[in-house]
Amino acid sequence: MQVRILGCSGTIAKDCRTTSFLLGEHVLVDAGTGVGQLTLEEMQRVEHVFLTHSHLDHIAALPLLLDAVGARRSRPLQVHALAQTLAALRNHIFNDVIWPDFTRLPTPQAPFVQLSPLGVGDVFACAGITLEVLPARHSVPAVGYAARGGGGWWVYSGDTQGNEPAFWRRVNALHQDGGGVAALLIETAFSNAEADLARRSQHLSPGALAQELDALQAGSAPPPIYITHTKPREGRLIMREVQALPLGGLQPIDLQSVSTLQV
Repeated sequence: MQVRILGCSGTIAKDCRTTSFLLGEHVLVDAGTGVGQLTLEEMQRVEHVFLTHSHLDHIAALPLLLDAVGARRSRPLQVHALAQTLAALRNHIFNDVIWPDFTRLPTPQAPFVQLSPLGVGDVFACAGITLEVLPARHSVPAVGYAARGGGGWWVYSGDTQGNEPAFWRRVNALHQDGGGVAALLIETAFSNAEADLARRSQHLSPGALAQELDALQAGSAPPPIYITHTKPREGRLIMREVQALPLGGLQPIDLQSVSTLQV
């Protein structure tokens, strides 16, 4: 399975796009500004969007994607998320004030988008990809995801300030399954100097990341760790602090330096 890193920044700047990953050709995980990297033809091929939570940097391009290719599609785009995230989309985006209500346009019988609730532990088979919903803890209701590729599992924490033990239990179980975890993406949005802001906004800093990774039972074959959601003005500092952590052989990689992953 090819995973394209369309965007993985914590905010926008030149060459920095917010979170969105394209799994294969038909599945998006999150729909930040990185979606704008796709051509119209590539956007049209997307059939499913899985959202981690309702924050703007993870949904910003969803209404624009629908405007760009909704009329070219033969069936509604399927958007999957927690019920609370879908309610936020209905109330604050598709409300005929911020954006047209594409859940009812061009007609209620054939809308551009359908919103489908999901829950932690749900497993989906979409376009040949098996995708599982993982627990996450953030300032709004949130989830992470794991997707099965031919070489193992791609795991994405979503935004988090200390995942529930259930997240790490499932990650550790996946790492013992078949090809194991082939790539673990975990956010670290702030430097250690802003650890208090990270805690209050329920994001990770390098020090908090180290505590999180203590729960990873990697064994003799630890998975590659990719750091995502860094702020552009602090990205290099964050990575220096992450790489200085005593992580027992783990060597985290800046996801900004990666365009695709094969899992």
